[in-house]
Amino acid sequence: MTGKFTPADGIQADPFAQEAADKVREVRDATFDAARAATKKVDEARPAVAERLDTAASIIEERAEGLPGQKVKEFAQAAADSLSGTADYMRSHDARRMMADVQILVRNNPGPALLIAAVFGFMLGRTVVRN
Repeated sequence: MTGKFTPADGIQADPFAQEAADKVREVRDATFDAARAATKKVDEARPAVAERLDTAASIIEERAEGLPGQKVKEFAQAAADSLSGTADYMRSHDARRMMADVQILVRNNPGPALLIAAVFGFMLGRTVVRN
């Protein structure tokens, strides 16, 4: 019988099974490495993104006063408050915590989460095409 002898279990392992297990480990390790790199990049970008969100909130607040109609002004103020709140959230939560929060949100609201993901993907695609 061909195969690799594994002293731990005292049997010969199928070479195909061993090769498949090795590939699975390689893919798993590569996935973990990519996740670590992405987490690091998100954590590095958080302060700059939070600052940009605060800037956008400030601009909306400044321009809201010149908008016609009370409802429009209230909507603009609510948007500015949401952006500011998001900036505060990004400053106070690391990438792992944000990911955990997103997972909880998606589990509790799968329909809206799917819609948001589709819109975000569309906007991201348009941004990439423009650049």
